[in-house]
Amino acid sequence: MTERPQRTTARRDLHDEEAGPPARPALRVVHELEGIDLAAAEAAAGQFLNALGISTASESLRGTPGRMARAYAELFSPRPFDLTTFPNDEAYDELVLARRMPVRTVCEHHLLPIVGTAHVGYLPGARILGLSKLARVVEHFACRPQVQERLTKQVADWLQSHLEPKGVGVVIEAEHACMTLRGVQATGSSTMTSTLLGLLRSDARSRSEFLALTGAAT
Repeated sequence: MTERPQRTTARRDLHDEEAGPPARPALRVVHELEGIDLAAAEAAAGQFLNALGISTASESLRGTPGRMARAYAELFSPRPFDLTTFPNDEAYDELVLARRMPVRTVCEHHLLPIVGTAHVGYLPGARILGLSKLARVVEHFACRPQVQERLTKQVADWLQSHLEPKGVGVVIEAEHACMTLRGVQATGSSTMTSTLLGLLRSDARSRSEFLALTGAAT
């Protein structure tokens, strides 16, 4: 993963002093992949299917290896984004919470889907975050083979490090196809994980409010 400040061009004019300090450059967040070879992935997918006794010779299955390769390439390729933040001019100190953001990732043990929702909140410090960026951060860490526990903590730790809020909370609830479609076949089951940092961990009132609003306390 590469994080680099976005290049900006400064221009001075007669109103510079009245306008105040320049805006902080947005952090450009890019997940650097080692390289995607779709042709090799397609060939391997074809060999994989054939090894399982599934012929790809028919018209309906002939393009399946290529579709498999492109599908997994998409699942493992998060979109770059700018971490846009703004001064907390009003000194807002209550919880900011984005609920029920879609999460889709792939279990690193079986490469089967994990699908669910994420609730991400924070107690602002000196800066506040563009709300869509909470979903972008979740997507950034979800677009790779994952386990839910790690994904939850990665999102919380990253926001704590880059936003420097007074507290961060992340709750993810998801269904794991590796549990519902194979093995124990626990249809309808879901897994919930949480990570709380700062005041959302140490302050009982803030912790209770966050867990109640996300539904994790019920």
